[in-house]
Amino acid sequence: MPDKPRLAREQIAQRAAQELTDGAYVNLGWGIPNLIADYLPAGITVYFHSENGILGMGRRAKPGEEDYDLVDAMKVPVTIIPGASFFHQADAHLMTRGGHLDAAVLGAFQVSEKGDLANWKIPGAKGTGNIGGAMDIAAGAKMLIVCMEHTTKDGSPKIVKECTYPLTALACVNTIVTDLAVMDVKPEGLLLREVAPGWTAEKVQAVTGAALHFKGHVREMSFV
Repeated sequence: MPDKPRLAREQIAQRAAQELTDGAYVNLGWGIPNLIADYLPAGITVYFHSENGILGMGRRAKPGEEDYDLVDAMKVPVTIIPGASFFHQADAHLMTRGGHLDAAVLGAFQVSEKGDLANWKIPGAKGTGNIGGAMDIAAGAKMLIVCMEHTTKDGSPKIVKECTYPLTALACVNTIVTDLAVMDVKPEGLLLREVAPGWTAEKVQAVTGAALHFKGHVREMSFV
């Protein structure tokens, strides 16, 4: 029986948004994490932080709403929520380095079973090689969530026993949300918390490069 389809990028972002708490200061990285502001659960307020000097960033601007004086660090037009503030880029980076972010959500090329993060360079690949602010964010955030596809385009695991790509930070990842699963990094290794609809723990393990810990039935992801 063929495997069920994997989650779309928007569904990964929607599931990751459920990990955020009301009132939190949160930085969103490039790629899938940058979609999260569109999928916050009803009834919670999150103050999204951007390295170009915004606290209180809202969802991406819809067509016709764009104000190109109001963009995020990716130069994407965004909205703001009541109480938002603007400040110098240097102060934005002081927030990340000073431990003032409750959480950050980043993409990754690899994550190890110990929570090591590699997200800035694939050796030999074009278009990668700038670490940017990821090192500060990974080291400074109180909680780090990674959003990514579970495997590479050729099917190689991106969740591995040990990272082989240049590291961004050591033992920094708390939770991983992929198109197949939700996992928490624990002292004993990776705890498989949820699987994508139609998938089983055993099938997820088969495409994972590190051991997954689970007992009995692993619940299916839900979306709100």
